[in-house]
Amino acid sequence: MAESRGRTPSAARMPPSPAERSDELAWSILEPLTGRRRERLVAAMAEVERLLMASMVLIAPCPPGDPRARACVRAYARDVARRFDGGFDPALSRPVRDEELVPPAGVFLLATLNAAPVGCGAVKLHPGAPAEIKRVWVSDTVRGLGIGRRMLAELERHAAERGWSAVRLDTNRNLTEAIALYRSAGYREIEPYNSEHYAQHWFEKRLTP
Repeated sequence: MAESRGRTPSAARMPPSPAERSDELAWSILEPLTGRRRERLVAAMAEVERLLMASMVLIAPCPPGDPRARACVRAYARDVARRFDGGFDPALSRPVRDEELVPPAGVFLLATLNAAPVGCGAVKLHPGAPAEIKRVWVSDTVRGLGIGRRMLAELERHAAERGWSAVRLDTNRNLTEAIALYRSAGYREIEPYNSEHYAQHWFEKRLTP
């Protein structure tokens, strides 16, 4: 039989891939709209996607020795080293020991998205003194989704439920977003309460039991 040299029959063409079908659907939705309305729809869809992502982030206690917790603390150190004047040397900072971050001495909270770590925070419950918040960090992948504020609220709740009436923290002047968060969350600036090498601001907040 002679070899066929014609064009491939349309019936033999591959069906569209899921990505192609998705693109076709998106275009069928956008095509009837004017340019301005397309921009509004795209912006709204992006906002819905961000809100859905935020709702999927879980915050729960985690042992400070867990590999995911260790990874978050290392990411915290890299982040502040990049932002602090002169970098960050853990040896110069006041230590935060594992035994201080397990009940009843304190707690370490881990934020996860689809089981992957995306943030952390800890609170130390000092007997006879305000609780102290430490190591609050949020990954760039979920920045702007309110995860830092949620983490802060969870740490405050943990302290309040265990009888503490106040919580305090220290921070560096270069962490401007964190400072804005603390002030908007009801923290007031106070006199230094420790000798933290990298701190220029100290804050305190009264808690409702």
